[in-house]
Amino acid sequence: MTKIKAAITAVGGYVPDYVLTNDILATMVDTNDEWIVSRTGIKERRILKEPGQGTSFMAIKAAQQLLEKSKVDPKEIDLLIMATATPDMLVASTGVYVATEIGATNAFSYDLSAACSSFLYGMSTAAAYIESGRYKKVLLIGADKMSSVIDYTDRTTCIIFGDGAGAVLFEPNTEGLGLQDEYLRSDGIGRNHLKMDAGGSILPASEETVVNKQHYVFQDGKTVFKFAVSNMADACGRVMEQNGLTSQDIQWLVPHQANKRIIDAAANRMEVTEDKVMMNIQRYGNTTSATLPLCLMDYESQLKKGDGLVFAAFGGGFTWGAVYLTWAYNGA
Repeated sequence: MTKIKAAITAVGGYVPDYVLTNDILATMVDTNDEWIVSRTGIKERRILKEPGQGTSFMAIKAAQQLLEKSKVDPKEIDLLIMATATPDMLVASTGVYVATEIGATNAFSYDLSAACSSFLYGMSTAAAYIESGRYKKVLLIGADKMSSVIDYTDRTTCIIFGDGAGAVLFEPNTEGLGLQDEYLRSDGIGRNHLKMDAGGSILPASEETVVNKQHYVFQDGKTVFKFAVSNMADACGRVMEQNGLTSQDIQWLVPHQANKRIIDAAANRMEVTEDKVMMNIQRYGNTTSATLPLCLMDYESQLKKGDGLVFAAFGGGFTWGAVYLTWAYNGA
C-alpha cells in the first residue's frame, strides 16, 4: 500500500489596506525609521482599522482567495483549523464561524493557539489528519489582528506587529511529496517573558486591569530574542540532521517573520544563502500566526514541484520548532 503524505495543494492570503509606516509610528512614540529597520528589518506593517472587523474577517478573506484560486468547493472541506493568538472572542471558536461563513458546511472546526508557532503546530496537526486516511481536505488558516492587543505608546512592541491572514489546503499525496518530518518543542519557562496579563482566568477583565494596560502584549525583548535566536536556529538544524539534509537539498527556508536578525541566524545555521530565504517582514512586520502562509502567498509563483522547504517558528510560552516539507505543485 502506498504511504499517504500530506501535501499543500493551494495557498491564499489577505492583508488589510492601511499601511502603518515607520515614519507614522515616529509621530506616536519615540522612534525613527533607521532605529526600527536596523533592529528588526521592518519598514511597514498592515493594520485592520475598520470597526467591528476582527481576526475572522481576514481569515475569511484568505480562505475565499484560496478557494477561488483552487476552484475547490468549500463543501468538500472536511476540517478547518484556525491558528490564532487573537480570536474574535473567548469561548466561541473563531474557526467555527469562519467555516460557516465560507460555506464549509461539511467541515468540523476548532481554534489552535500556540502564539507565533500556531501555524507551524497546525501544519503538524493537519498532516496527521490527512495521513490517517480519514480526511481528504484540511484547510489550515493562520490569522491574527495583533493591533487589537498592542499598546501604541510602547515602542518595544508597537514597532513589531501587524495584522494579516494566510491559508493553505492540505490534501493526500501518494508521490512522496508533502510534510516529511518535524521537530517541535515547548518550554513553560517563557510564560512570563511574552504574554498578556489580563483577560484570562487568572486575571479577569476589570476596571483596574484596563487602567493598568494589562490587556496589551508585554514582551521582555532581550530574553525573547535570546531564546528565539538559539532555539529557532537549532530546530532548523535538528530537522535537517534527522533527514540527512544539506543546504543543497533545501530550496527555501520559510521562517517566522519576527526579526530579521533571528531569520539570519536560522539561515546561517542551515548554511542557506539569502536568495533561498522567504522574507516579507519589511512589508508586513510580525503577523504572528499568519507569517508562514503569507510567505507562501508572496513566493508561490517561484515554487516548483519537489522543492524542499524548511518552515521554522518561535512563539510565546515558549513554543518553537521546524517542519520539513516537499512542495507538491508548480506555483507558476
